[in-house]
This record gives sequence, structure tokens and C-alpha cells, in this order.
Amino acid sequence: METPSSTDCRTEPGIRELREAIPTHCFQPSYVRSFSYLARDLLIIATLALAALQYIPVIANPWHRALAWTLYGFLQGLCGTGLFVLGHECGHGAFSPSPRANDAVGWVVHSALFTPFFTWRSLHKQHHLYTNNLQKDYNYIPLHRETFAANLGICPEAIEELTADAPIVTLFRIIVHQTFGWLVYMTGCLRLTLRNMGRPRRTWRWWRENAVRALLALHSHWDIWTIVASDIGLGLTTSGLWYLAKSVGFSTMFFLYIVPCLWVNHWYIVAITYLHHIHPDVPKYDQSDWTFLKGSLGTVDRDFGVIGRFFFHNIIDYHVVHHLFPQIPFYHAKEATDAIIPLIGDNYINDREKSYLGGLWQAFTDCEWIEPAQGGQALRYKRRPVMHRKT
Repeated sequence: METPSSTDCRTEPGIRELREAIPTHCFQPSYVRSFSYLARDLLIIATLALAALQYIPVIANPWHRALAWTLYGFLQGLCGTGLFVLGHECGHGAFSPSPRANDAVGWVVHSALFTPFFTWRSLHKQHHLYTNNLQKDYNYIPLHRETFAANLGICPEAIEELTADAPIVTLFRIIVHQTFGWLVYMTGCLRLTLRNMGRPRRTWRWWRENAVRALLALHSHWDIWTIVASDIGLGLTTSGLWYLAKSVGFSTMFFLYIVPCLWVNHWYIVAITYLHHIHPDVPKYDQSDWTFLKGSLGTVDRDFGVIGRFFFHNIIDYHVVHHLFPQIPFYHAKEATDAIIPLIGDNYINDREKSYLGGLWQAFTDCEWIEPAQGGQALRYKRRPVMHRKT
């Protein structure tokens, strides 16, 4: 595994040099390729759903029926995650050369997955602009060592003993994180937006009165119509689910749609994004030390095998180049990555050898707080603590 040095990421070569190293065609989305991937994903999703409706309810054995629904939910969740990734491409303008087509496709696929597309896009844009900036990024902002210890009511010196060797606690945290991560992300972004607007948290009545201001602040130019469009999309999806539940029954609708959506929440919205940005070698920066290049290089490329390549459209495998140049379509990401690795050198972070579960476990055990790195301005995650024995 290649990892950065203990010092800050170098700012040379710059963004211009990295861009010039990438072939020009890598920045050009193709209608044919993008829509063919969309059609493929939709065809698989429709086939799975129709097969489930046709065959699973008539399985007599309840255990076999439960197993069939479980397998369906898992597979449909993989396909739904791929669909979310294509909507993500639309949000960056990487799906097609047409902004209107990107908006339309992104709105449809994200609404179908019960995600407010334009609100999500605004949040995601903020994340890309300020990746690893402790004051301005919205995604996975860690606590400093002293703050982490203070929240636990202990002194910083005792923190390593407290957090070491507690696998059951780690497992519980992972389960909660993977189940409620999307809800926490959206409400957390709302809270951070209010804070950044200079409005610290007060009473529930105050929150209710300022929620609209916070939502508007997440949208460029205070465009109320993007919020309305996002809400219309969610409303149409809700209406469709209500009609589906009336037609096939609530339990069938639950297994047909809700369970796969929970898998999408698990895969893309929580686990994948978490593993993109949480790793012992990823630096964090205060505003005074942060630059766009240093922040963008602080992301991780991983390998998820055929699932990542076929279902997830390489979103896991080539995330560093995506943060540097998000307008590159996913089908050009490998070529673009290969072009910039020689220039990035030791600043390129990848962890392709570690398994998915191994990476998730490492992120939860080795990356609980940050502290200043030796010899540099970056702040680093703490690594696995060693149990200090009293003598």
C-alpha cells in the first residue's frame, strides 16, 4: 500500500499540471456510454423486481421465502447503489454534455431512491470544494483528541486505554452507523449550515423558524425552485409507494423497495463514502493550512472487486482523481488515475489490499480522533492504541 509521508501533502505539481497529464478525452462524457449504463442498470432492476413479484410470494416454505427476499434485497441494493452513483455523476455534470439532461436524469434516479437530488447536490458540492477542511467540510469531521476525551468525561491521557480492545462496542457503533448514517448526515449538514451562517443552536422553536433559511443556504443563489423540485420528486415517489402498497400489500412493498433502499443507505451513502475519507493516512487541515489540492489528495482508492467495477461503476476504485476532477466520467477514471499517479507519487493513498470489512473495522478502531502530526501542519487520525498497563 502506498501512503503519504508524515509531512503535509506537497502542493507541487499543481492542479494545472495534473490536468494536463490527463488525456483530453477523459473529460468528455458520452451520451451513448452513459445512457447505456443507465439502461443496463434499469433493466436489471426491473428484471429483479418483476421476478420477485412473480415468484417469491408463491414460495410455500416461509424460511425459503424469507431467504429469497433476503437475496433479492441484497442484489437489488447493489443495483440501486449503482443507480445512485449514476445520479452522482449527473450532479457533477459528468453523465452527459447537457446540463439539462444531467439535472433531469439525476432528479429522476435520486428521487426514485428517496433522495432530494438538488439538495444533495448542493451539499456534495460543498464537500468537494472543502474536502478535509475541518472548518468547512460537511463530511465526517473528526474531533480533536482533547474534545473527544472531554465528551467522554476523561483526561486525554486515559483515552487510549478506554478505547482499546472493545470489539463489541466497535461492532455496535458500526451497526448504528450503517443503519442511521444517511439520516444523521442530512440533519448534521443542516446543523452545520446553521452554525456556518452564524446561528448557533438554540431552542426547538428557533430551529423550526430557521430551518428554511438553512435549506436555502445549501442551494446556490438561494434558488427556492430547486428545493421545490426535490420535494416534488420525493412526493411522487411517496405516491408511487402508496399505490404499490395498495396493489401488492405493505409487506411486499416493504421487501420490494424499502429493504433495497436500506442496502443503498448501507453501501453508498454510508460505507463507501466513509471508506473514501476515513483512513489512518488521510490528513485533516485547519483553514489556515488547507488548500484544495492537499484536501483532495486526502482521499483513498480501494478495490471492491467485480461488485465495485460492475455494480458500483468504479466509485470505490478511483476516488482520488474524482475529487481532483469530478467532471471526469467514471468510465474514464482508471485512465485518468494512471496518468496522474507518476506526478502525485507518495501523496497517492490507496488501500487496495484490505477487504471491505477490514477497511470498515480499521476506520472505526484506528480513526476516532485527530491530533497534530509530527513535522507538519496536518492533523492525523490516531492509530490503533496500545494498551498501557499500570505497574
